[in-house]
Amino acid sequence: MDAFTAAPDTLPGVLERAAARFPDAAALVEGTRTTSYAALLEAARAAGAGLAELGVMPGDRVGIWLPNGTDWAVAAYGASFAGAAVVPLSTRYTEPEAAGIITRSGCAAVVAHGRLLGRDLGLAAARAGAPRVVDAARLAETGRTRGGAEIERRARALTADTISHVQYTSGTTGRPKGVLLRHGGLVATTRSWVEITGLRAGDRYPVVAPFAHVGGHKTGLLASAVAGATALPVARFDAAELAAACAGGGVTFLQGPPAMYRALLAEGLPPSHAVRVAVTGAASVPADLVRGLRETLGIRTVLTAYGITEAGGVCTMTRATDPPEAAVRTAGRAIPGVRVRIGGTGGPGEILVQGPGLMAGYLDDPDATAGALRDGWLRTGDVGVLDEHGRLRVVDRLTDVVIVGGLNVYPAEVERVLTEHPAVRAAAVVGMPDDRLGEVPAAFVVPDTGPDHEVLAFCRERLAAYKLPRALWWVDDLPLNGAGKVAKRELRARAAAGPPP
Repeated sequence: MDAFTAAPDTLPGVLERAAARFPDAAALVEGTRTTSYAALLEAARAAGAGLAELGVMPGDRVGIWLPNGTDWAVAAYGASFAGAAVVPLSTRYTEPEAAGIITRSGCAAVVAHGRLLGRDLGLAAARAGAPRVVDAARLAETGRTRGGAEIERRARALTADTISHVQYTSGTTGRPKGVLLRHGGLVATTRSWVEITGLRAGDRYPVVAPFAHVGGHKTGLLASAVAGATALPVARFDAAELAAACAGGGVTFLQGPPAMYRALLAEGLPPSHAVRVAVTGAASVPADLVRGLRETLGIRTVLTAYGITEAGGVCTMTRATDPPEAAVRTAGRAIPGVRVRIGGTGGPGEILVQGPGLMAGYLDDPDATAGALRDGWLRTGDVGVLDEHGRLRVVDRLTDVVIVGGLNVYPAEVERVLTEHPAVRAAAVVGMPDDRLGEVPAAFVVPDTGPDHEVLAFCRERLAAYKLPRALWWVDDLPLNGAGKVAKRELRARAAAGPPP
């Protein structure tokens, strides 16, 4: 390619530059299907032309209802080349949920295949005013019959401020809202993430997070293109399969939630594995998990991070040069260009963020936008504290705080203590109604080997009495929402029904 058609701070611009720097390197490996960066660019431009041929215009929105895979990347980059905003649709959505997102976002087209191209999507599209439904397998072929001049014109028209995604939040606290993300914000924060994590050309990176989530399409696909790494899309997480891939030396970089690493620790890895970096993040990252990754699995660099969709997906990170305990106790310092402060007058308070990744607002929801963006700062709804080094410790979600007789209990603190017990693999704490105190903590616990009724005694030695769980459910697993987070609204409903027998 003699010249770039898109600005470097746009998604098409990132892909064009990756194809110029690493034309023959594998961009994605999906089973036996390998796609080079040059081939991915060609397919994405053809997909963009195909969408234009079908009537998609600049500024339109295109839904992507596909599992993690090469077709997702082609369709999403193609929508960007066509000048449209991507609306990621979780494959976990039911037909009514998908229809609701398609309708509210006003999709001009939806790209899908397989089961999702059939009855479910047909019903969803009909409910949503019948946007054009496009078969992902045929999209690029449709565009290859059309000249590329129009797509070049549309790519040149993109700027850092152009809306790249309408990213629906997971809806853990109510109806999902459409977050308007910009090309420039995603690119800038992703470049910082790549620099801090050390993701590099030649790395092989299983992307376990759903591509429909910023953890998948941004810190997975886009980060790989920024670095020239190879993304290995994981459509369905299987700990044994991931461990086998790591054991064979075919994985060098990992990113995922604590639950993924717990499962990997249970599987174990041989000393000959090649995993160099592990990145994770959550309100509560157990100390034994971080130590296990370093000492048991021998992963040299373990980094923790904090991010929120409305800020572009990443705000703070630990660094490889930080003291070992920084990744255990904090989510690190702000990434370049980002500012973090704590609301209130000392002690835990709401985390406020400024930076290039801030959303343009919520789609068609000016009241929610005004409530979230104040004087250039994003009110995250998360509670945290900053230490003397500027490192952030995330305490919890404001909406998850349990108020026990007027005293605040942060579930993440209780969860952290619970998961320090050797019999506990995972835990989630929610509020349960109480006639005297208003509400009290209740815990849902996944045992490691079997229920251990000494867990509450263990907690009693480490927590004030008002923080102790008043009811405890032993469960096989914790319910997850479409973003892979614990569905606490479901657990609150179970707790409200009364304590376990």
